[in-house]
Amino acid sequence: MGRGRVRIVALAFVTLWAATVSWPVLAEVVRLQVDRREPFAKGHAFGESGSYEKLTGRLYLEVDPEGPVNEGIVDLRLAPRNERGRVEFQTDFFLLMPTDLERGNRRIIYEVDNRGNKLMLGAMNDRGGNDPTTLADAGNGFLMRQGYAILWCGWNGDVLPGNGRLTIALPVARQNGKSITAPVYTEIVVDQKAFSQPLYWGNSNSYPSASLDNATATLTMRPSREEPAVEVRRDGWAFARREDGKAVPDPQQLYLKEGFRPGWIYELVYVAKDPRVTGLGFAAVRDVVSFFRYEKKDGQGVPNPLAGAVEHAYVFGISQSGRFIHHFVYEGRNADARGRAVFDGAIAHVGGAGRGQFNGRFVQTTRYNSHLEENLYPSDMFPFATVPEKDPKTGQEGDILSRARARGPLPKMFFTETSAEYWSRAASLLHTDVEGTRDLGVDPDARIYFITGAQHVVSSSPARGMYQYLRNTLDHRPALRALLVALDRWVSTGEKPPASRYPRIDDGTLVSLKVYRESFPRIPGVHVPESFYRPLRLDPGPRWLTEGIADNVPPKTGAPYVTLVPAINDDGNAVAGIRLPDVAVPLATYTGWNVRGKACGAEGMLSRFIGSCFPFPLTPQEQRETGDSRRSVLERYPTQQAYVDLVAASCARLQEERLLLEEDGAKIRRAASERNLWDRK
Repeated sequence: MGRGRVRIVALAFVTLWAATVSWPVLAEVVRLQVDRREPFAKGHAFGESGSYEKLTGRLYLEVDPEGPVNEGIVDLRLAPRNERGRVEFQTDFFLLMPTDLERGNRRIIYEVDNRGNKLMLGAMNDRGGNDPTTLADAGNGFLMRQGYAILWCGWNGDVLPGNGRLTIALPVARQNGKSITAPVYTEIVVDQKAFSQPLYWGNSNSYPSASLDNATATLTMRPSREEPAVEVRRDGWAFARREDGKAVPDPQQLYLKEGFRPGWIYELVYVAKDPRVTGLGFAAVRDVVSFFRYEKKDGQGVPNPLAGAVEHAYVFGISQSGRFIHHFVYEGRNADARGRAVFDGAIAHVGGAGRGQFNGRFVQTTRYNSHLEENLYPSDMFPFATVPEKDPKTGQEGDILSRARARGPLPKMFFTETSAEYWSRAASLLHTDVEGTRDLGVDPDARIYFITGAQHVVSSSPARGMYQYLRNTLDHRPALRALLVALDRWVSTGEKPPASRYPRIDDGTLVSLKVYRESFPRIPGVHVPESFYRPLRLDPGPRWLTEGIADNVPPKTGAPYVTLVPAINDDGNAVAGIRLPDVAVPLATYTGWNVRGKACGAEGMLSRFIGSCFPFPLTPQEQRETGDSRRSVLERYPTQQAYVDLVAASCARLQEERLLLEEDGAKIRRAASERNLWDRK
């Protein structure tokens, strides 16, 4: 029997044993500190769920660094220990819960915050913010009307406090009582000229340089990834920030005398010190949710406000947070210290095919790869798919769910992607081989849903900003609400959710960039990108996969993986996926790509998450005069009623397929009836 098979059998035995015998507490919430408990939205009643309460405070946790449940958390054994031999840390928490728990749905929905920010209310309720308090903050009230207890806690040790962001205090790893130092790679790209920048973005607490002397560091610059890097003279830069026109020494900032050029890539390799035990973010999520789901009280006897009121727990995350969910499951972190399931279901939204730097030494959690920026960070790494695959160039084999199955329990998983993730986040690798030659399929406990034509975020304004084309304003949130309902039914009743909806190679709905460019309609002034994001094969060194330590800084690079994009029709709209009425009965072309304008540098490179919207010509005359190849609005829909009838039919189909809720269908039909294009003809 091979070592891999032995390991799987051993892990399965540990999981079975944990479920049948009393396991000593290896990780727990030691203390629950509630700083504020008050009515939410002034006691407004949300349908059958009634009113809600808002609780905020701090959770104090401990983990056993020798416990099997914490195996693989990088540098955990180098963290300081208390008198009980455990590692301590603490995190903010934020909880919205029904005042009368009997009126709730007995479910927790936990959002993995994004760089400390709460995004789920914006996605599910159409309104939110970092300190939801008022009825306006509740938006449409969807999650409250469903009866969920809504939970957040800090997990990301990089997050700086401020603006209501959730923080976590993680220990620093030390070797024999001394600071750990190592080379770290950092990349900076700016959109407008600046003279100093933090060593890494996103309100992040970057690893400080071990010395203000830049003699052991190297800074290079180049206008694009294809151009050779040129070293910046050491007398032209410093570890400093610009204040009042002067350089003030700062080990966490980079100062450049001539200023950063917009769109240029600046790469710094420097010696950093004091790595946080970043992987404890996984333990924080695991143990916080486990506490609220299962426990009656904390380690000091303080009652759990949700005690006895939770049957199921779900996790939701957007972008970075979606990648966190992907990585959490990949590492098999979904069992608590007693072997109980943390989450029964998961929605990893717009994470593409990537995971992230969430468990390693000197990792930078905010970083993620894209067309222009941050290509050399090990975030998009093999394996990508939910079923077994092999990389013919490296010989690597695996899938993203094998460890989760071995350690158990595996949550039901939804991966939801938009058009933007196929262009800028390599989403096709979730369901194709790494050479882009064949479809791989999806694990029976997972679904992949492509929300056709949408972009990474929902934009309320079409304003171009720094990009060349109008922003994509397609609102894909109705699909998310329907999918959450489907996930809950799958977990709680066993009702199968809608089948996966994504573009495929075998039916011609997933194609190469060349085919896409040849298929794109003729639209005046529009140029289709000539390249898009393809992850590089990266080699951080021999200890990366086993110890989470990078020896190659930056990593060595190999050939890119082959990625593909959704095929389009004559209108330029993708043909596969969940086609919401804006795409099924279109008034415009919606794409997942937009490109940078000249003023911000790197002209023509893809936005990281913004798509484009190209309205159809209104009349046949306008179409002829502009040379647009797409049919005009009035040719498609001679009257407003004709348009409204088609929208209604589209809504009805989606509702029947359980991909749209009735209340969202009513809103979409109403919006269609209020459009006044026909008055302008």
